[in-house]
Amino acid sequence: MKKQIILLAATAAGLAGCSANAGMSPSTAGSGMPTVELTAAGETVPVGTVARDAADDPAIWRNPDDPAKSLVIGTDKRAGLYVFDMDGAKKSFLPEGELNNVDLREVMIDGRKIVLVGASIRNDLNNAHIGLYALDTDRAELKPLGKFPAGAGEAYGFCFGQDSGGEVFAYMIGKAGDVRELKLSFAGGVPNAVITREHKLTTQPEGCVVDDRTGRLFVGEENAAIWLYDLNGDALVPQRFANVNGRELVADVEGLALAPQGENAGYLVASSQGDNAYVLYDLVTGAYVNRFRLVDGVVDGTSETDGIEVILGDFGPRYPDGLMVVQDGDNGDQTQNFKYVSWRDVAEGLLGSR
Repeated sequence: MKKQIILLAATAAGLAGCSANAGMSPSTAGSGMPTVELTAAGETVPVGTVARDAADDPAIWRNPDDPAKSLVIGTDKRAGLYVFDMDGAKKSFLPEGELNNVDLREVMIDGRKIVLVGASIRNDLNNAHIGLYALDTDRAELKPLGKFPAGAGEAYGFCFGQDSGGEVFAYMIGKAGDVRELKLSFAGGVPNAVITREHKLTTQPEGCVVDDRTGRLFVGEENAAIWLYDLNGDALVPQRFANVNGRELVADVEGLALAPQGENAGYLVASSQGDNAYVLYDLVTGAYVNRFRLVDGVVDGTSETDGIEVILGDFGPRYPDGLMVVQDGDNGDQTQNFKYVSWRDVAEGLLGSR
C-alpha cells in the first residue's frame, strides 16, 4: 500500500519569497532568477589530478555516535576514490582509475552491518561496471569488494536505492542515456549484481538519487529535464519532474541530492551547472522553491559544479542540522576539490527556518 502524500505546510511561492539571513544577498546573475548568495564553511584538500576536470561526486557517511568523526568520500574521476574527514583532510586514497559517481548505504552482509560504497567504473568505455567497496569507518579506508558488469556503453552516473526490507539496488546511468537497475545480493557474504530493469533516455543523463522512503528514483537528463521513476511499478517509466528551462534550472543539470522531511516530504536539490547555482524543488509537488549560489567567504565560492550530496542530522558545531558537499569545478590556482556547506545556512537563507 502506498503511503499517503502529505503536502508541505508552506507553499512554494511563500518559501521562495523568504529573505536571506544577514550577510546573504540576492543575486540575479546567470538565469535572471533571484538567487540567494551563501558561503561554504569548509573545503577538502584538492584532488591529485592536475590540469584536467577531475573531482566529480561526493558521498557522506554520518557517524551517529561521534558526528565529528563523520567521513566524506569523493571521486577523482581520472584516478580513484578519496576519503576525507570533517576538516577536509585526506584520510586515504584508493586508486581505481577512471570512475565517476559514488554513493553509499548501510547494509547487512553475512550478519554484519557495513557501510557499502558503490561507484561507476569507466575504465572500459564500451562496457559499464559498478565497483563495490566496504568503508572501514575506524580507519577511514575503502576495501574493494569487487567489480560487476552493468551493461553495454560507458558508465556515468550512479546511485543506490534500498527498500523497506533492506534489499539494495544499484542504478547505473549510462552516458548514452541508459538507466539500468541492478539488484545486489550478498549470499554467503559474496556480493553479486544482476540487471533487473532498464530504460533509455533520449540524450545524456548523469546525476541520480533514490528516495528510499517512497521508492522514487530521480535522474537528471543534462540538457532536458529531471525525470522521476516510480520504482514501485513493474517497469521503469519516466515522469517529468522539472524542466531544464534556462530560468530555474540552467543546463547542464548535474548532481542531485535529497533533503527529506517527515514521511515523504522535503526537497530535491539539483546542481544548475550552467549558471553556477543550486536549486530546491518540493519533493511532493515538484514545485520550484528557491535557488542559491556559493560565493567567496571563509573559503572560495564554487562554479561549474558536478556532483552534490546532502545528509541531514548533527555533524558537529559547524554543521548542526546537516551537511551539504558540492564539487567545485574551479578552485583557483589549485586543482579541483569539494566544498562543505552547513544545511542550517541553506534552510535559513532559502526556507526561512531550520
